Order: sequence, then structure tokens, then C-alpha cells
Amino acid sequence: MRKNRFPVIDGDGHITERSKEILEFLGGNYRGTSKDESWADTFSPFPSLDGWARLSGMSSPGLRDYPDCDTWVAFLDECGIQTTVVYPTAALAFGLIQDPAWAVDIARAYNSWLHASYTKRTQRILGAALIPVHDVPAAVKEMRRAKEELGMPGAILPSVTNLRKGYGHESFFPIYEEACRLDMPLAVHGAPSRGLGFDYLDTFVEVHALEHPLPLMIQLTNMVFQGVFELYPDLRVAYLEAGAGWIPFMMDRLDEDFERRGKKWAPRLKRLPSDYIKSGSVYVSLESEERTLPYVLELFGEDHIFFASDYPHERARAQYLEDIPGIEARQDISDLAKQKILADNAQRFYRLDSPAAAR
Repeated sequence: MRKNRFPVIDGDGHITERSKEILEFLGGNYRGTSKDESWADTFSPFPSLDGWARLSGMSSPGLRDYPDCDTWVAFLDECGIQTTVVYPTAALAFGLIQDPAWAVDIARAYNSWLHASYTKRTQRILGAALIPVHDVPAAVKEMRRAKEELGMPGAILPSVTNLRKGYGHESFFPIYEEACRLDMPLAVHGAPSRGLGFDYLDTFVEVHALEHPLPLMIQLTNMVFQGVFELYPDLRVAYLEAGAGWIPFMMDRLDEDFERRGKKWAPRLKRLPSDYIKSGSVYVSLESEERTLPYVLELFGEDHIFFASDYPHERARAQYLEDIPGIEARQDISDLAKQKILADNAQRFYRLDSPAAAR
């Protein structure tokens, strides 16, 4: 395994779903669905992210990694990463499922498949669980199973749903209560853009530039102003794959509106929104080359930003190998900040063992 200057935890990697394998884990009303293989070849268990075809870009030369467990471990060795926490690809659109019963069963099937195919086979790959936010009691039950039976350290809140309410809504509070009880962090991961007003954009590059940060901004705003972090101070939520540069903007923006209108419209808040954002409840991942990183560290702090490889999405394998050396070589942040970004913060967020022990 490559030796880096610091231990490294990858706080956000990805698997690539294999639909037929996932369907084999279906139970409940959908047991046996996998037996009709012709339909399994035709239809994904998950909706489209946004209606834009990704096959042309994802299948370009050098962008073809479709990693099974062994390929993922080889990538970790090649990069000098001790541990990764993996998120879905197609299932990032999970929140757009219309049928709550399907959402419950496919979440359970996905988590069981992820455990059998990856996390059960190596301690270096950990899973973020899908939870069916369409059915909150079922989501709480699946969180418990994912943590206590499957050993998954975190759970996913889909960034875009068809539920017509954000995660500040009181109906989701039982999820936060259970997350605190389990000491299990949650992650809002960008990707879908349906319903966000992007339909009039002309090209995928325009959509892709906005569909990761915008839903995170929406969910963070709703959760802060509805008092989620006031009511659940032990809750940890990461907002992933939009970089870190948007956080200072949101701190200023939310503070300004709170000072003008907060007494009437955000009565649960006892502090400025930026104080909740800096309190330790909110985490973000970063892009290794972000020019605004020193400014973010100054305003947001060093303790709640972590490295994310995003492997195997959209880049040639050789480009991933440059990320960690690029962070280590930066002259505009301290070595202590680098250590926190590369390992300490993700370790604290996910409550992992020391990455140094895996070296």
C-alpha cells in the first residue's frame, strides 16, 4: 500500500449497483422479482437522477471502473487509503421513488446486498445505509438493522425527494432521535435535480454544476431554520459532494435573514444559524483543489471537513491518485489541518477506529 504523510479515510466513495444481485435480496411483497431476469435487465430498481443520460461520459476511455470489492481494495492500496465509506450511484435517486412500499423493500435489499458484496468481505469498506424516508417508522427500523446487524456507520438522507417537504419537517424527527440514540450520523448526498427548476437548462454540464450544491443548500436551510440542530444537538449530518466553499456563503446568508426575520419565522432558534453550522453538527466534504479552502477553514473551522475520493465517478483512475498528494503539498493550510481533513474528521464523524491502526 502506498505510504502517505498522513493516514487517510475516504469519507465518500461509491459502489456501482448490480441490479440483478440487489433484486435477489428482495423480500416482502416483492420477493421473487429477480426471477424475471428480462425485466431486471431492462429496468433499474431506482429512478433516473435527472433525465440526463450519463452513459456517454461514464463509458469514455479511462472512466470505466465498475469496482467490485477486490477492485475497491486495490484502489485503496494504490492511493494509500486505510478505509472508505461507500455511497450508492443509481440509488442516489432513491428519494424519487413513488411507492413507499417499494422504497422500504428496495432499501433493505440494497443494504443487504452491500453488506454481502462489500462490507462483509473486508473491514476496509464500510457502507452508508439507504433508509426509506418515505415511511419514517420503517426508516427508523432499517437504521437500527443497518447499524446493529450490518455494522454500517451511517445512513443516507436522499437530497431530493418527491415528499414535498424538507428534512426540517417534524415528520422526520423520529429519524433524528434514532440517529442520536444509535450515535449514527446521517448524510445528505447531492446528485438528483428533479423539481429544482433545472428543466430549462440546455446541457448536462449546466445541470451537473448545480445539482450537487443546490439541494444541499435547500436541505441545510430547512434543517437549520426549523430547529433540527437546536432540538438534536448530538446529531451529526454531512452534506456531501458539493465541496466546502458554499458553507461560508450559507453562514452569512442564513444569519442575515435570521437577524431580519428569525424571531417570527424561526422561533426555535436560540443562536445564529452560523453558530449551529459551526457547532459540530454539520460536516462537509471537500474537493482537493478548492481555492477557497483557507477561507473556509477560517470561518467554518478545521474540525468538520473531510476528504472524499468520489471513486469511481467521472474521472480517470490516474486523476484520483493525485488527490491526496495534492492536499499534502498545499502550502496554504497547516499540517494539522491536513491531518484533520484526511483522517481525523471522518473518523470522528463516522465514529471509526483510528486509521493508523490499519496501516
